Amino acid sequence: MESIIYYILTVSLAPLFPAVIDKVKALSVGKKGPSLFIKYYDLIRFLKKGLVYSKSTTWIFRFAPLIIMVTYLLALLFFPIAGEKPVISFTYDFIVVVYLFALSRFFLLLSSLNTASSFEGMGASREAFMSFLAEGSLFMTFILAVKLTGAPSLLGILGNPGAQVLWHQAGIFAIISIVVLFMVLIVENARKPIDDPDTHLELTMIHEVMILDNSGPDLGLIELGTFLKFLFFGGILSRLIFPVDFGIGALNYLVFVVGLFVMAFTVGILESIGVRYKLPRNTTFLMSSFAIATLALIFSIGVN
Repeated sequence: MESIIYYILTVSLAPLFPAVIDKVKALSVGKKGPSLFIKYYDLIRFLKKGLVYSKSTTWIFRFAPLIIMVTYLLALLFFPIAGEKPVISFTYDFIVVVYLFALSRFFLLLSSLNTASSFEGMGASREAFMSFLAEGSLFMTFILAVKLTGAPSLLGILGNPGAQVLWHQAGIFAIISIVVLFMVLIVENARKPIDDPDTHLELTMIHEVMILDNSGPDLGLIELGTFLKFLFFGGILSRLIFPVDFGIGALNYLVFVVGLFVMAFTVGILESIGVRYKLPRNTTFLMSSFAIATLALIFSIGVN
């Protein structure tokens, strides 16, 4: 019951963290910025609007937003929120989670291609290539964590004992995992320097271009899915950076949420001081994360 309460509460907070990023970016240039509840207002606004479908679209385009959102909700069922036991947990459950992300991406790509737009097809091509490389980095990092903790599940890796064991076993590998996962977070959530969610230039768009034909509630479901995705990756980093266990569930949860705010604040600062990469540099960025994770796994062979 406690796991379900944490799950519902955490999902309800998902739109808050992207708003923190926008707020930090605005404050960094001397602006007041939007309300921290702007994403909630946006979701309500999308739900109130009507739906517009192109004649070229099929049932795939209509059902894809719902599938995308549901897959992220399912993925979060496996997440040990605040180090507590998740709603669902079993051996090697992280493989299921990775492929749930792949399933949502598959339907996102299909829906963008279903519009018969070469513009959205361009974005789908870029997304498919970059997500392929990011998925490899994510898998390597999970395998590294399993090797060091000896616990082949998300609960074992990120639960109250697991995250602390990772630091005690080999702190340097925990740091490497944090670096790689932060790079994956940037890619998976279409943030700078890989993508820029604030621009709509044809030569730079990746994620945004794929949802240009979505409207109303469909667009709201996709946006909610992106909020949940940030929540998942930000939650992993929160648990790795703050692997605390006070023995009090509410206090552990408070630290977990603070960690999510720290992640959102960090992304906001980096986007404020950084610029977007040219597309050829995106490949270098992604291959670097994969190379770092792979080398860390190789060097960890001698660690008991």
